[in-house]
Amino acid sequence: MKFFQTIKNIFKIEDLRARLIYTLAIITLYRLGKYISLPGIDPSQLAGLKSQTSSGIMGLLDMFSGGAFSQASVFALGIMPYISASIVVQLLGIVFPYFQKLQKEGESGRRKLNQYTRYLTVGILLLQAPTYLVNLSAQLPATAFVIQGWFFRFSSVVILTAGTMFVMWLGERITDKGIGNGISLIIMIGIVARMPANFIFEAGTRLNGAGGPIALIVEIVILFVVILGTIMLVQGTRRVPVQYARRIVGNKQYGGVRQYIPLKVNAAGVMPIIFAQAIMMLPIIIAGYSNASSGFVVAFSNMYGFWYNLVTGILIILFTYFYTAVTINPVQMAEDMKKNGGFIPGIKPGRKTVEFFDTIMSRITLPGSVFLALIAILPAIVVKAGITPQFAQFYGGTSLLILVGVVLDTLQQIESHLLMRHYDGLMKSGRVKGRSGAVTSI
Repeated sequence: MKFFQTIKNIFKIEDLRARLIYTLAIITLYRLGKYISLPGIDPSQLAGLKSQTSSGIMGLLDMFSGGAFSQASVFALGIMPYISASIVVQLLGIVFPYFQKLQKEGESGRRKLNQYTRYLTVGILLLQAPTYLVNLSAQLPATAFVIQGWFFRFSSVVILTAGTMFVMWLGERITDKGIGNGISLIIMIGIVARMPANFIFEAGTRLNGAGGPIALIVEIVILFVVILGTIMLVQGTRRVPVQYARRIVGNKQYGGVRQYIPLKVNAAGVMPIIFAQAIMMLPIIIAGYSNASSGFVVAFSNMYGFWYNLVTGILIILFTYFYTAVTINPVQMAEDMKKNGGFIPGIKPGRKTVEFFDTIMSRITLPGSVFLALIAILPAIVVKAGITPQFAQFYGGTSLLILVGVVLDTLQQIESHLLMRHYDGLMKSGRVKGRSGAVTSI
């Protein structure tokens, strides 16, 4: 069979084989760290913390940390502080000219930005670690703390900070010496690790009376449809033809090559969901400090409620347009096309071309943003339909987009190694397209 032949070809390539083995070793090390609890905490008394992270926002945090959050592990804060710092640095590149200059300086600029990202990650960790310890004190009984006092708090903050920085280092090792996309791969592994247990729980719930086997089959079919739709969203592009101008020298014509400019349906990626969720977490924080039991705060603290998801969907659509406008510059695209002697048939170069690009992006961003919002609120919809909150997390949101995007990128990396050494790719027709959305010119 072609599948087994492809696996055989993968292990024939020495460099690819070494990278895969190295990646698996790093992932194994990361997963083992989940079971190392903070010194001074009794692991047998974590029932309260596990109950808190069974669903909701805390469940998402536990998923992204690969279950380390609910284990009070040294990796409890996961890689998300680094992701948050990376987002802040990207936004600084939009606002401040100094960071814009660093982004354009190539490798040297990238190293400086990475250094700033690490410093900011440490700062975020020094704020989040004490908050995590306060949450532990609220969720666990006093007998769960073998060591107490300032020494426990100080040492735990240091360990939690070092744990996240170590996870970040593991991700960078995968990027440099492994299969690539190290940080994203670590997040994906944490998501996948929880899938079997949650699926077994959901299957047990259905088979024991709540809907029966037919309901379970319907859920699986819907899940596959959602995954296929997400793949289309991640890979989706809109190809705009650009007929390059023919250069006439004497009576001879040169050129006339038709090419395409890939304009992605979802140019913003997962960023709008991250921004929207960051804003929607504020009411939950307010509710935690004020102990509110009714009204506005409670309505927006229920991530499966109507108002929470309505506002989340609207914010995602708005942020999709905002982030697309920031990352895609129609003026620059028109100028680059003009410098290369290109034009769009029927459209004048210059301002008319800029308006054309702007109109096209506005039209194709709308369905992409609506579908992105639908994916984000889909877990709440399926929970209302009777699916358990634990399994509903895999029906949409950030977790599904990360899962699909990283799998496609990893397959693309493997396929590039195969094709570079004249082996068949992973697909019979075409090539695996990752989140870059690149398309082959026709």
